Amino acid sequence: MDDTETGQQHRATHMRTEILEQPAALRATIDALLPRAAEVAAIAPRARQVLFFARGTSDNAAVYGTYLIQTRTGRLASLGSPSVATTYRSKIDLAGVMAVGLSQSGRTQEIVETLEWARDCGASAVVITNGAGSPLAELADVTLVTEAGIERAVPATKTFTCQLAALAVLALGLGADLDAGLLKQLPAVIEDLLSSATTPGYGIAQVVDELADVDGLMVSARGLVYSAALELALKIKEACYLHAMGISYADLQHGPIAVVDAKTPAIVMAADSGPTRDAAVDLARRVTGSGARAYAIGGGAELGAVSSRALAGPALPEWLAPIGLIVPGQLLTEELSRRLGIDPDRPRGLSKITQTE
Repeated sequence: MDDTETGQQHRATHMRTEILEQPAALRATIDALLPRAAEVAAIAPRARQVLFFARGTSDNAAVYGTYLIQTRTGRLASLGSPSVATTYRSKIDLAGVMAVGLSQSGRTQEIVETLEWARDCGASAVVITNGAGSPLAELADVTLVTEAGIERAVPATKTFTCQLAALAVLALGLGADLDAGLLKQLPAVIEDLLSSATTPGYGIAQVVDELADVDGLMVSARGLVYSAALELALKIKEACYLHAMGISYADLQHGPIAVVDAKTPAIVMAADSGPTRDAAVDLARRVTGSGARAYAIGGGAELGAVSSRALAGPALPEWLAPIGLIVPGQLLTEELSRRLGIDPDRPRGLSKITQTE
């Protein structure tokens, strides 16, 4: 893989290294977890609906889980509010609910306490974590441990994509009509995408040049890809200290689009096919028509044609596309961070494990 941007060797950061490790991390995770879909299937009859508990990057991953489960399994899935358990200490009837706790470390005490509460309220419990043997992992009926390896950079990259892969396995266990063979092919697709995205011709350097003096960004997607937009906005905030709002196409057009201007461009993300792609094209056309810049990630030739610049997405169906679409966003964030004179491995005020007060 050519790891250069402008013909000179890229300065290694942990974040960059971990982005490039994603094909191997995904391959190990999928190989380890796919056989365990049967364990999820064994407790699936007890789950009328699925309730996710997470914070930060894991919460963005959970958004993907809610869309995937609702669109492919016929079950209601939603994000839970940990403060209902830990602050308000409410008692709720969770019989018939599968509570899913996501935490990269498995050591975020708020999520540990929330999953304990959910079980006390009658829920079955599934955990997705990169922390084997962690307190959270010990609480579950089924624990899906990702195989991302140690992640040294504070901004999560490979743990996020491995969480999405684990959520795809969870959906398969819940009866989703998905092709497990495509999931097995995912690491090779990400490897090809990285090979392309780390060459000068891909265009990340040009986008970075134009984003280096912006006031802020809107990052927009819809449906299954919405999780990737939320995660990219979070990464830009963490590593670049820019105000970046992750927002759905629908919500953006209900007022916040007024802030999009010459100094506040939009990044529009979409799969190359699927029911939300046309809305992405319409949004990019509206942004550029107003005199602002729209940067496409994915969306095929149609989205690229109406955008100021375009970064090609992966050749993946919509249900897997978020795992690929975040990768150019991660590379863009890492390079923009360095361009702004920031160390992306150690953003100010952040640590790898965040405990909620």
